[in-house]
Amino acid sequence: MADRRSASAASSGPSGSSGSPAGPTAPRGPRASPGFWLYHAALAWQRELDNGLRPLGLTHTQFTLLASANHLGRRHDAPTQQQVAELSGVDRMMTSKILSELHRRGLVDRVAHAQDGRAKAVRTTDAGAELVSRAVRIVAEVDDRLFGARGPERDRLRAALEGIVAAAGGSGDR
Repeated sequence: MADRRSASAASSGPSGSSGSPAGPTAPRGPRASPGFWLYHAALAWQRELDNGLRPLGLTHTQFTLLASANHLGRRHDAPTQQQVAELSGVDRMMTSKILSELHRRGLVDRVAHAQDGRAKAVRTTDAGAELVSRAVRIVAEVDDRLFGARGPERDRLRAALEGIVAAAGGSGDR
């Protein structure tokens, strides 16, 4: 990852920037904003995940919900649809729509929750769990390619991103 940063910092891109971050060649306008790059990095990451997951018949959002349901299912007897939405960061309406599709495909079961009749419990089926396992390997490969090898530098990046989420009042583990 350091090699990629060094190479990109040394090259001149469409912003016309090169060299040090301060001075006459520093990025200007939106390219000077870390938020600009965070947004574009997130788009690039999601695009790479969609490309990698396509052969499995999953989109990034479908994978996120299926993997969240699978993860929560290991921690809880049967998580609610709301818990799956909260962990994944997908809004409730979209969560309901996509879980309906995943249910139709036999990847999750949705039943009335035992303790709350208004809530739906979500259980990953055996086929869904197997698909999550295959998809997680693809996601790990994309992460390794885009974020570099696992180690201290990647841990610092993750911690920085967690800090941004926390500063905005969010949580990655709801």
